[in-house]
Amino acid sequence: MTDIVVVHGLWADGSSWSEVIPLLHAAGHRVHAVQLPLTSMEEDVAYTRQMVDRLPGLVVLAGWSYGGAVITNAAHGAPHVSALVYIAAFAPQKGERGNDLLAHFPSPVGEAVQLDDQGRMWLDPDRYRQVFAADLHPSRAATLAAVQKPAAPACFSTPSAEPAWLTIPSWYLVAEDDEAPPWRQTV
Repeated sequence: MTDIVVVHGLWADGSSWSEVIPLLHAAGHRVHAVQLPLTSMEEDVAYTRQMVDRLPGLVVLAGWSYGGAVITNAAHGAPHVSALVYIAAFAPQKGERGNDLLAHFPSPVGEAVQLDDQGRMWLDPDRYRQVFAADLHPSRAATLAAVQKPAAPACFSTPSAEPAWLTIPSWYLVAEDDEAPPWRQTV
């Protein structure tokens, strides 16, 4: 039995993995869905690392979207992380910031971002499926839009540490029908 820690992206929460978790359970794995605070990269990494460190054996970290940047940093120096899995995710180089990636690969997601009074970013629920979850059934996308968490701008501004994918076996899934990843045009 393997412990798998799944990490969600921005404008989502751990429920974004709700269709994958039963499949992993059926395959005999224990699954732990992180609920990122989305207040800063540092806090998201620290929270994920706490989850990893409390597990007794080898751990596979899986990250979706922004969650890829989180696992890249949370796994650094974690001896019991045995593998990294990136699902249409950021996999930053050392020193790279989310803002750098977004500037290099423009995305329609930016057009749907709304700021609240505290400066946190939300995705317009009416455009959520169009710009962020185009490959999902409309009811599933509406549910994810309803449970989305706001993201602080600090999530995009922290430089990545030495990437764990340099030393830990890693896999990457490209979601070609997803409209959100800004790098999809390059595959």
